[in-house]
Amino acid sequence: MIVSASYRTDIPAFYGTWFARALSAGEVMVANPYGGKPYRVALRGDDVDGYVFWSRNMAPFRDNLSALGALQLPFMVQYTVTGYPRPLETSVIHASQAIADIRDLARQFGPRAVVWRYDPILFTDQTDGAFHKDNFAALAAELSAEVDEVCISFAQIYRKTRRNLDRAAARHGFTWRDPGWPEKQALLDHLADVAADHGMNLTVCSQPEAAAAPAQCIDIHRLSQLAGYDITAWRKGNRPGCHCAESRDIGAYDTCPHGCVYCYAVTDRDRALANYAKRRHDPAGHQLAE
Repeated sequence: MIVSASYRTDIPAFYGTWFARALSAGEVMVANPYGGKPYRVALRGDDVDGYVFWSRNMAPFRDNLSALGALQLPFMVQYTVTGYPRPLETSVIHASQAIADIRDLARQFGPRAVVWRYDPILFTDQTDGAFHKDNFAALAAELSAEVDEVCISFAQIYRKTRRNLDRAAARHGFTWRDPGWPEKQALLDHLADVAADHGMNLTVCSQPEAAAAPAQCIDIHRLSQLAGYDITAWRKGNRPGCHCAESRDIGAYDTCPHGCVYCYAVTDRDRALANYAKRRHDPAGHQLAE
């Protein structure tokens, strides 16, 4: 089994102490996001094949990576760096800090240990197509030779996403839109060429409309190379176009305080901040959210 930590929240950035206690205990209870009973997930032992971490800031998590190394558990990191304006990403670390962190991870654990995510691509009057071309090229130049894959997707506009975007737009005075696929595909083709120029393969996460290589974010091939032996798992996508291997996610929705206005995992930031404050003061709790 592969442990995902987590596409529901940023465990490495905010919940490292909680994770360390759970890893020491060998298991964790996870709140069922669909309203059922919490379920138990093993974090070490013969049933655990490795980890995929999702984060915008891995720096606070280094001791946990060392602990996983001591347990001989392979891991890879899906590391998001977008460099968007502050009204869109309230409290993420600066892109230069994230790039330095990726370089450190790649040099310590190898370039196969990290995948850069330029994700999601959001169209606003501050981040139009020209912005994305220039911004992506600048980030790719900084990460050239450090990573071999960049994963992109275009923002999925769920009802809660639309509400949060509209609120932020009114507060900060920007406009946003969700263009059709011809415009998205044209940008995707351009970004793929830029990525290739910097030695990266561009993949697209869970968007079957895209004419591009599909991402495998829970990637057993990459994990197997990092482990030095074959890891097997069923392919079990989470949504249309998803090519991920089967995993168990240990995060919880509405617990990430980054404040990204396009985030699908946060219904209300005040709720996320409250959940974060509760767990920060009680890191030994079995679940991130009740």
